[in-house]
Amino acid sequence: MGAAKKIINIGMLGCGIVGTQVATLLHLNNEELSTRAGAELVLKKIAVRNINTLREGIHSDKLTTDAQSIVDDPDIDLIIEVMGGIEPAGELILRAINNGKSVVTANKALLASDGADLFSAAHKAGVDLYYEAAVAGAIPIIRPMRESLVGDQITRVMGIVNGTTNYILTKMDEEGRAFADVLKEAQELGYAESDPSADVDGIDAAAKAAILAGLAFHTRVTADDVFTQGISSITQDDVAVAKAMNHVIKLLAIAELTSDDKISVRVHPMLIPRSHPLASVRDAFNAVFVEAKSAGQLMFYGRGAGGAPTASAILGDVVAVARHISRGAVGPRESDYADRDIAPIGEIRTQFLIRLDVADKSGVLAAIAQTFASEGVSIQTVRQSGRGNEAELIVVTHSATEAALTSTVSALEKMDFVVNVDSVIRVEAGA
Repeated sequence: MGAAKKIINIGMLGCGIVGTQVATLLHLNNEELSTRAGAELVLKKIAVRNINTLREGIHSDKLTTDAQSIVDDPDIDLIIEVMGGIEPAGELILRAINNGKSVVTANKALLASDGADLFSAAHKAGVDLYYEAAVAGAIPIIRPMRESLVGDQITRVMGIVNGTTNYILTKMDEEGRAFADVLKEAQELGYAESDPSADVDGIDAAAKAAILAGLAFHTRVTADDVFTQGISSITQDDVAVAKAMNHVIKLLAIAELTSDDKISVRVHPMLIPRSHPLASVRDAFNAVFVEAKSAGQLMFYGRGAGGAPTASAILGDVVAVARHISRGAVGPRESDYADRDIAPIGEIRTQFLIRLDVADKSGVLAAIAQTFASEGVSIQTVRQSGRGNEAELIVVTHSATEAALTSTVSALEKMDFVVNVDSVIRVEAGA
């Protein structure tokens, strides 16, 4: 007669859309998940704000409003955190770790803010801290970067990691609609919150960029290190210009090594050619494009949000961590040995598209070209179209530093015949 299968008791903090899906799938697929984990997985307790809220398929006897009692329960081996936010989630996770419990979390904001302290605590306590669901929902990107590519050298990570903004930009591109109109539709469909600032201002993507950069380049990176620019200033004219160039505008999270071995990490709208794999990522889908020295180019694509996709990633972590617990082992710890510096945004080189309204008279184009040259910014192409007494100039530069481009725009705005600098959008270098 074989030995009895080990029981791993699980406590969950939070039970919203994602948490409910986790609980449901853990119940429906328990036998198979337990077999994969090598231990019986038992969801023992769930911390919620309101115990009286109806949660289909979840017995009320599992619910409690006392989250601390769960992380302090000596019978619970593993904590799933899906409550979100910095606090009290951070304090509860730290307490769980210090109590010897492994943690699975989907909390990108917390990891991008206080991840270093949590990883250090987990290493000291000899427990796991897994977070596949924190970036790009169901897409397996954390474990491939942390484990599968550990024998390679990643040089660049570029991704569409926010479904709300990608949905908005897709509709603007395909249907020629205005930002405000599509945002309202996204809110009605549940893609965007009533306060959409975390998405449209790039804050959500910046947290994910920090996590990806830290993984890729073995350095602690926080959200404060990420240069962040959202999409609310993108207009129908910008989208039309991109289409005319056979490009599309995407909000990208980019982390890359610079020539002097620093880390550039940023989030901003960018024109990419329609031939690029990321250009075909539509609606609320996410994708992460990884470049490595030996493996070359890799792309990970799928649903970046939603209850079931995110629950899939969480349960993948739960099975992995449960295997470790049942064997008395832990997975790979945070890798921060490189300790690279973060490059100031002014040092970063890329191409730019600048749209200008100028007076339509002789000598203007030559004067503008001279302004670019005086700031050390080389022009690749110029397109001019008349607008009565004014003209629109669309300038695409060769690769230039952000600092040089900023100085150029400042100089342009001071020129008498420049009516307005309508937009400045980065262009994928070499596109």
